Amino acid sequence: MSATLHKTIRLTMAQALVRYLAALRTDDGEGGLTPLFGGAFAIFGHGNVAGLGEALYQYREQFPTYRAHNEQAMAHSAIAYAKAHMRRRMMAVTTSIGPGATNLLTAAALAHVNRLPVLLLPGDVFVSRAPDPVLQQLEDMGDGSVTVNDAFKPLSRYFDRIVYPEQLLTALPRAIAALTDPAACGPVTLSLPQDVQTMAHDYPADFFEPRIVRFRAVPPVECELDEAAALLQGAKQPLIVAGGGVLYGKASAALQAFAERHGIPVAETQAGKSSLPWNHPLQLGAIGVTGSPAANALAAEADVVLAVGTRLQDFTTGSNSLFAQAQLISVNVNSFDVLKGRGLGLQADATLGLQGLSRRLDGWNSAGQWMDRAQQAGQAWRDTVLAITGQREVAGLPYDGEVIGAVQRSSPESTSRDIVVCAAGTLPAELHKLWRTSTPGGYHMEYGYSCMGYEIAGGLGVKMAKPQAEVIVMVGDGSYLMMNSEIATSVMLDKKLIIVVLDNRGYGCINRLQQACGNAPFNNMLADCLQAGEGAPVIDFALHARALGALSEHAASIAELEQAMLRARAAPRTYVICINTDDTRTTEEGGCWWEVAVPEVSTQAGVQLARARYETDRQKQRN
Repeated sequence: MSATLHKTIRLTMAQALVRYLAALRTDDGEGGLTPLFGGAFAIFGHGNVAGLGEALYQYREQFPTYRAHNEQAMAHSAIAYAKAHMRRRMMAVTTSIGPGATNLLTAAALAHVNRLPVLLLPGDVFVSRAPDPVLQQLEDMGDGSVTVNDAFKPLSRYFDRIVYPEQLLTALPRAIAALTDPAACGPVTLSLPQDVQTMAHDYPADFFEPRIVRFRAVPPVECELDEAAALLQGAKQPLIVAGGGVLYGKASAALQAFAERHGIPVAETQAGKSSLPWNHPLQLGAIGVTGSPAANALAAEADVVLAVGTRLQDFTTGSNSLFAQAQLISVNVNSFDVLKGRGLGLQADATLGLQGLSRRLDGWNSAGQWMDRAQQAGQAWRDTVLAITGQREVAGLPYDGEVIGAVQRSSPESTSRDIVVCAAGTLPAELHKLWRTSTPGGYHMEYGYSCMGYEIAGGLGVKMAKPQAEVIVMVGDGSYLMMNSEIATSVMLDKKLIIVVLDNRGYGCINRLQQACGNAPFNNMLADCLQAGEGAPVIDFALHARALGALSEHAASIAELEQAMLRARAAPRTYVICINTDDTRTTEEGGCWWEVAVPEVSTQAGVQLARARYETDRQKQRN
């Protein structure tokens, strides 16, 4: 036997987990290194406080722990942190067993849909089963191994239940590989039984040595480049659709260079907005159901669509009707997405794919009437945006577009420091069309899962990732009421947010959709709900926010909102501004068909008419 033995360190499973995560480093983008993990959000209960809680305390200097007020919300914050870092940095989230764990499920689904990394560490029941059933344990009478944490399996890119401390030696590297893989990126769940958290093992010391995590860029395959270039060279009316993969691949410069060199106009998805400066001559604006008239008009006539880093969800494609006539080239790191639309796939990192394709195209350019028309349409739309958002005098209640204008006019300098955060309701459509930014990441929209309640929690995560930015959360009253507890967390952590609450007194977006489908207003606006006693409540959002520790006020007009925004920007802590808005008005320009199934049989005449329109509109879908 060798006289030299491998050095070991005796640690509990929980201590080993935290120590391993704390040692990981990644490139900070400026030639240095930074921790891969920004720390952990934790809400403790009996299922994690003694084991993982002790470990987090022990390593609190190297691996900070943040307390939140809601498990789902803190996971949203962690996901937003990763999104703001373009998936290059991330956070862990830990809860107790039972309801604490299941409160993470919505956030896990959100991260999965949006391909965003978050490490979920829910506590689990005793592996020994000695004290069963413990507090908050779900008992499956047909399978003794099942716990509520099994619900994470379909929502995780990688799932493991740690039943032996030494299992970490394989589980942790696999978890990090999933979290940092450009294609498989998404939520990872390590389920941590509370007794195993406290068990000790002699771990190899080198397991905890600092390690640099590199992010791979998938290179294109030569034959796929050749095929894509050949198809594009035959195009007369090409269009680029820029998705979130452009931002996550840090490909904005490559996209701009490609568009300029080859004279191809660009439209942006919700996830891809801010890939190209809003005022670039080839920028057509938003595409799809929430798209601009410029982008949608050219999409409807394009003969080749180059989709870069997009999942091609229904809001982008108009439920596969908007550019059904075009041949599709899909550049994506994910083979699953490359296959969509039965187009030509180019599986590659966005930057490498665009650069490789540009070399194949050599001097080819689509310059001519198509590019001239695109530039004219883009400029006309930008003029319209400025006209809509420039409205200061409004008869009656303002609508979202006018509120957006007031928010952006309040910026004391270029809006490059502003990051707007939103997720659900009417606002995503209006922001997609009207928000102006020239900074990649200046538009932070969670529209893959479009989760009501993400907004404020997401804003906190963005502020933690980008402390020098002015983070502006724009949220409707419905989403605010669903989840607002992280206002208190933002005050506690000294992470200032500006939160603008647009109160249209109900679920205005779905109310309009309900009526568009032929139904009468029902159960969406507060005034249209079953009521008793004093009827629909009048909610003082400013007073509520003040009770959570924020500064706040109510603005009665666009002029008052502009002044309130100036006070908010100068404020030392989170500032909430509330304004009443019109629930019926939206930006009429732009948009396209979206498939929402209408009942085939109904006694309502309005529904019958809507069904007839639905049948006609479906004929435009790609077969």
